[in-house]
Amino acid sequence: MAELTLVRHGQANTGAQDEESYDRLSELGHRQAGWLGDYLRQTDPFERIVSGTLRRQIETARGLNFGDLTHEQDARLNEISYFDMAYALRDSHGLPLPQSQTAFAAHVPQVLEFWKKGEIDPRIESYDSFRGRITEALQDAADHGLRTLLVTSTGVIATLTALALGLDMPRKSKMFLAVGHTSLHKFQLRDGDIHLMQFGATPHLDLPERREARTFV
Repeated sequence: MAELTLVRHGQANTGAQDEESYDRLSELGHRQAGWLGDYLRQTDPFERIVSGTLRRQIETARGLNFGDLTHEQDARLNEISYFDMAYALRDSHGLPLPQSQTAFAAHVPQVLEFWKKGEIDPRIESYDSFRGRITEALQDAADHGLRTLLVTSTGVIATLTALALGLDMPRKSKMFLAVGHTSLHKFQLRDGDIHLMQFGATPHLDLPERREARTFV
């Protein structure tokens, strides 16, 4: 039985309209990563850290300041192609791009539903392909045998949570919107099944002076 800890990257460039603009940590995102690193070094030391290859994931992993711990990268931990899907659905179905956090919360379930049904530009990674690569990444990390921290993104964490709990797409969409920046999530792999052990913990932000530092979008 292997237990793995996943963390979402710190707050990125909120309000961006494309992947390139979004893919960097905000000033708060850097602070969130530093606070998480301080907490983990004191309470839950890891032997290995693996992040996706996206800039916001790499910056978060480095911002943890785990000293001499080797930082590896695995593209299988990268996020879904949300912006590509959003623009594709705008062009094919007239679905407007969200211009506010409220609009984004309404937009995500629609995008994910089209994606799951395969009703989206075939050049974009399919749901089945995405699910396959992230479960393989989780299994490979477990097989490595070391206490591993995986730095990834909302779509990865929400999908693994949905698989563990048997959630349909509407309920998965709610999980997608509930994954806070630098939140901790623990999964166990037992007999080929994924089990959720912890979701959305933010102990490094549970101080009165850091309550405003909890962010989701």
